[in-house]
Amino acid sequence: MNNQSSSPLRFGLIGFGAWGKHHADAIQKCAETELVAIAAASEETADSAKRAYPSARVFRDYRQLIAEAQCNCIDVVVPSYLHWEIASEVLRSGTHLLLEKPMGLSLPECDAMIDLARQQSVLLAVGHELRLSSMWGLAKDMIDDGFIGQPLYALVELSRNPYRLGANGWRYDIQRVGNWILEEPIHFFDLARWYMSASGEPVSIFARANSSQPNHPELQDNFSAIVNFSGGAYAVVSQTLCAFEHHQTIKVTGTKGALWASWSGAMDRTRHPTFSLRAFDGKTVQTVPIEKMTGELFELEDQVERVAAAIKGLKPLHCTAEDGRWSVAMCLAAQASVDQGCKIEMAEFLEKI
Repeated sequence: MNNQSSSPLRFGLIGFGAWGKHHADAIQKCAETELVAIAAASEETADSAKRAYPSARVFRDYRQLIAEAQCNCIDVVVPSYLHWEIASEVLRSGTHLLLEKPMGLSLPECDAMIDLARQQSVLLAVGHELRLSSMWGLAKDMIDDGFIGQPLYALVELSRNPYRLGANGWRYDIQRVGNWILEEPIHFFDLARWYMSASGEPVSIFARANSSQPNHPELQDNFSAIVNFSGGAYAVVSQTLCAFEHHQTIKVTGTKGALWASWSGAMDRTRHPTFSLRAFDGKTVQTVPIEKMTGELFELEDQVERVAAAIKGLKPLHCTAEDGRWSVAMCLAAQASVDQGCKIEMAEFLEKI
């Protein structure tokens, strides 16, 4: 199929759970994509997919979708422990891939995916959709434009209600989820590295965490980490799941000024949040206009559009496989720091993988 064609790209979707349904909606809304196939894990979700998208072929076996649906791109939205198994099959088929975060549960899985994508000459996009936010992304643009001078410090913080269980409770099973840092803090590590790119790559991480559940100390719902960068800047990534609603804050300071962005909603997937971006240039504080509604449902729609544009050669990916690998590496190093009670040097940690 010709990627430069003016006709919509044929998208397949593997996974039609709570988040997968939002991906389906985003694909359907995009003028450049057509949802032609869905793979669902159960009869119930398959029936739901047939009712919601009658023009799409619905499969119970994702392998059959890969083999028969003739997709330009397949969007994989399944529990984390299935990412490598399914993503590797998509890549081996020579099909472009949009893969939800975390890219994998281990760095060898990430490396193998990167190798497969290169061998097959296909794109591998990782679902760090917050980069496309009209607010979090605007903060990045202002940093890159020099508004705050040289970035020195970033705080990326989330206070929210507990995680959803996930299908068959997978998110609360440490063997299937990997660790909870890979769940939501991975987005914040990605943003911190993105904002601090002028200060080089992460060189060390020190982290602390604890659990509110005495019988499940492995499910660490309070978490904080300090990430040091090679150029001298550092970032703090912090989350609690023992709070209420969904409140995210980012503060970035530099040699000339500061930014403070906040987002709040009764739930994470609301379409009616409150949000603001304030900027300090060293003398005055201003509220920066946000041109478009922001929130992960809106960013998900933008992500589908961006991946379609990248497949057609019109724009670069918003988050590459290499970026996705870095996010996994930071999360795994942070968990090692929590477990060992010490600072983890990234160079030494990566050498051991």
